[in-house]
This record gives sequence, C-alpha cells and structure tokens, in this order.
Amino acid sequence: MENKNRKTFIMFLLAFLIASFIVSLVEVLRSSFSPVSTNVQTASAVSSAESARAPGAPASFADLAEKLKPVVVNISTTKTIRTGRGGQFRSPFDRYFWGDDFFERFFGDVPRREFKQRSLGSGFIISPDGYIFTNNHVIEQADKILVKLSTGKEYEAKVVGRDAKTDLALIKIKSGESLSVVEIGDSEKLRVGDWVVAIGNPFGLEQTVTAGIVSAKGRVIGAGPYDNFIQTDASINPGNSGGPLFNMEGKVIGINTAIVAQGQGIGFAIPINMAKTILPDLKSKGKVTRAWLGVSVQDVTEDIAKNLKLKDNSGALITEVFKGDPADKAGLRSGDLITEVNGKKIKDTHELLLTIASFHVGDKIELKALRDGQEKSYQIVVTERKEQPEVASAGDMKENFGMTVQDITPDIARYLGIASRVGVIVVDVKDGSPADEKGIQPQDIILEVNKVKISSLKDYQREISKKSAKNSILLLIKRGKAKYFVSLPK
Repeated sequence: MENKNRKTFIMFLLAFLIASFIVSLVEVLRSSFSPVSTNVQTASAVSSAESARAPGAPASFADLAEKLKPVVVNISTTKTIRTGRGGQFRSPFDRYFWGDDFFERFFGDVPRREFKQRSLGSGFIISPDGYIFTNNHVIEQADKILVKLSTGKEYEAKVVGRDAKTDLALIKIKSGESLSVVEIGDSEKLRVGDWVVAIGNPFGLEQTVTAGIVSAKGRVIGAGPYDNFIQTDASINPGNSGGPLFNMEGKVIGINTAIVAQGQGIGFAIPINMAKTILPDLKSKGKVTRAWLGVSVQDVTEDIAKNLKLKDNSGALITEVFKGDPADKAGLRSGDLITEVNGKKIKDTHELLLTIASFHVGDKIELKALRDGQEKSYQIVVTERKEQPEVASAGDMKENFGMTVQDITPDIARYLGIASRVGVIVVDVKDGSPADEKGIQPQDIILEVNKVKISSLKDYQREISKKSAKNSILLLIKRGKAKYFVSLPK
C-alpha cells in the first residue's frame, strides 16, 4: 500500500513538471512574436533615457529662442579706408613717419583711392527707446551704423558711448515705437556647468541660436586690463560679437566678444555685471571714468613670499606709491601687501585692478595691507584715473649676484633719458648668474635693498654687505616706467 502511494505521488509530480514546462514554452514563443511586448520594451527604453537626462537639461530651446529673438539685433557698419599710391593700403603709422602731405608732395600725380569696408556684428536692446549694447570693436571708426531688428526694419544708429578697455559700446536708434527689451540677469550667480544660449549673426546668418554650457569664469585672455571673461562652448563665430548670452531664465548674463581661432567650441563673453557698472558713464559722459588708488603693484612670487615670511602668495604687492594720490595721502608705502578691499580678499594684482575699477570716483573704501607682518587698515577716497599720454662714463662699479652696478652719472642719465638719478644702474649681467635667472637686465635701476632706499653705489654696497638671518635679499627694480620686486638668494 505504501509503495502504491509513493508511485502515485511521483507520477503526479512528474505530470505537474511536464505541464509547467509546456506552459513556459508557450509563453516564450508568444513573447517572441507578440508586437505588444516590443512596445513595452521601447517605452521602457524611452523612460530610461528620459530619467538619465541631466537635471535641468531642456528638452528643447525652441520656446526660449522664440521669446528672445525680438531683443537681438543685427549691426552692419561701413567705414572708409584710404589707400596710397598704387592702391596699396596706408599704415596707420604713416602719418607719424611721413606726415599727411607726404603723398601729395611726392606722388601728387597719383590720386589716392578710397573704398568702403563693411562688417557685421550683433547687439541687444536694453531700453524701449532704443539703447543697444554691443562691442566697441563692432562700431569703432564706423562712418555709418545700421541696426536691423528681427522684424526686418532697419534704422541708422549713433554712438552714445564706448570703452575700448572693456570692449563695450552703447548705441541708440530712433524707431518711433516702444521696443522689446532684454531682461538683465546677474552674472555673479552664473556657475560653471550652467546651460547658456547665444543668439547673433555668425558669418552674417541672421538670428542664429546656439546652446552650450559655461566652461569657466574669470578668464584672462590678454584682451585688456579688465579681462574677466565667461568661457562657453556655445558656438560663437565672427558676426556674433556684441550679441547676448542668455541663461535658462531668458536673462542676459554676458556679451559675446571673442573666440579662440585655433580651436572650436571656445568662446568668451563679457559678464553683464561689468556692463551694468559702466552703463551710467557711457550714457551720460560717452566714456568711462574709473577709480584710481595711485599705486603700482605686482603679484607675489614664492621667493618674495619666503623673503617677507608670508603664509602664501595671495595679495598685491605695492612697488610704487604715486605722490599726492589717494594711497600716498592714506599712508601706504612701497612694500606694503594689499590683502583686502571693503571686506573682499584680494588674490592677485588683476583682482585688485578689477575691484578698484568697480568703484566710482569719490567713493570711500577700506583697505587692509600687511607691513612687516602687521596688518593695518586704511580709509581711502578714490579719485579719477588719469590716462597716461602715451653708455657713457662708467665710474666706480661693483659686482654682486652676477650683475655689475654703478652710480647713475649725469652722462648716463642724459643718454638714457632718466629724470631722477636715485638708485644704482645695472650695467652688466652674467649668463646663468642668480641675477640672470631672476630676469634682471642691463639698464635696470635698483631703487631699494631690503626695503631701504638706495641713493648711490655706496648705499647699495652697505646694504648688500649687511648681515641678516634671511637667506635672500629683496630688491626693488625699476625698468622703464614699471617697478617690481626681485628676491635674490644669498
């Protein structure tokens, strides 16, 4: 009986397994040929792709582009270029060497030729009555400026103000109607990796939209003293200059200005906050009036940091204080290290320049500086920055650090056009010497040794010979109109 029950159980189990196998096989075959299953898989793949999309990445820029196009304009300029004889171009420097009447006097029978040079750029409307921001290089020296709106209407524009140092210009049109305007954003809030959109006229192709991300901020590319560019990989090409760079809220956060000719996907835009700062001056004066501290500065090298026993290389080291200017009146001296302005830490000379330039003439600022390791505070009222208008008898000599120096004689001063005979002059530098490795050159003038002013070769030799616990000597060098510190190892 027991054997019969066991046999019945085994047969039942075997039948169950066979039935399960048949059902599974049928389901596999059905799934292989059923179109419903394919749809389910496709939907699943789409969902996965959508979920993989980076947070904040737009599915389309179409709505944003449609909204912003009316505020972007095409700018075309015409300038007259004059040629000399034979149709060759005259250099801008010809008038300095030859004079304006040179060709008339020597080539009077050959008429000068003129032709019109045309160029294209972009801009954007910032007020309903027709004020437009663009680049200075777009409209510079233009005889005629035409602005074309997205509607196709064209208007002649006049230059209201421009600033070559930041490459910004303000122009104006009279349309007789209220125009669409951009919404100004805050470029300080922009982060590396944020999406941005550029609209302009690359290669004359009107109203072109490109998108990308912010690659970097605070770029210095050698375009001017106030470089502080936003770098983006949104495509920017010739003709985009002066056009706006927008964030995803549709607010302008930059003005497209420059590209790297050797590479693709590298463009630069002026932060809109910089443009906002100078807008009042451009509108009211036609130029920018910048604040002036009255010092010459340099970055701190590792050698100088060690010599002055500084914690790091941050700050701007004063090499010269101009007599009668704000810093001089406040008591700052050559050798002081500026570390902070109005609570903002100063990283280097470029940051100091940008910070001071952001103030208005007459503003009172608080500046902190290190002097002999002690921090001091100064209250300074900044003034307007004035733009600068653009070997003989040897005597006794001394050699130290591989350089030979001597007193500045009247003959040397006259020969080199030196107004003041303070300091000693470098007359020779040996190749490979400590002085050569630090970049000291003949005709450099040494004004200080370890922050002690030098009036003669005797002063120089006395300070060089002094015993000190330091392993280096700090020199203040004057080259041309510039001054800078050099630290030489003993």
